[in-house]
Amino acid sequence: MPPTFRIAAIFASITVLALGSVLTAAKVEVRSERDKQFDFRQVKSWAWDPAEPGKVIMARSSSDDPADIQRRFGQTIVDAIASEFGQLGLTPSAGKAGDIRIYYYLLVTVGLDTQTMGQFLPAVTEWGIPPFAPQTTSYDIVQRGALVIDAVSTSLNRVVWRSVGRTEIDEVRTDDQRRARIKMVAHEVVKKFPKK
Repeated sequence: MPPTFRIAAIFASITVLALGSVLTAAKVEVRSERDKQFDFRQVKSWAWDPAEPGKVIMARSSSDDPADIQRRFGQTIVDAIASEFGQLGLTPSAGKAGDIRIYYYLLVTVGLDTQTMGQFLPAVTEWGIPPFAPQTTSYDIVQRGALVIDAVSTSLNRVVWRSVGRTEIDEVRTDDQRRARIKMVAHEVVKKFPKK
């Protein structure tokens, strides 16, 4: 193989690996729960909660400023959720209560992922390994974000659907990249809304 083709093949392999790692990092874990006694077929319209559409809750450090995050990304969240409910065929109900009221929470936290030596071994000495003091072999601090969306039935005045999308937050992203990520998470969360 000529050197030019070899370099092109190596570059293509690196590009595919990099793209694969970006897609892997973009995973969103979604959990959704619904009220099984509520008839979602009757839901035709939706509205935001009259007090406010949602809020940001941060639990990373004492210097966190939820108001800053709300100011920077609140409208993006509102627009993304509205767009996704529109794609489900639900009509926004401006100025009056819809069949459901929507409220969101954006949660930003810090989590730890640790492993200790021997943690995966059984608690018996049949393996012939002498007891030893546990030592941390892996320690990872990650920032996590979760978008929670609640749908409250206006007739029952209770939450009938809740969906949570959780993912890791990458601190080196730009605000535009974060906005794109928020839209993607909103899509994954809202698509769990029970179909008619």
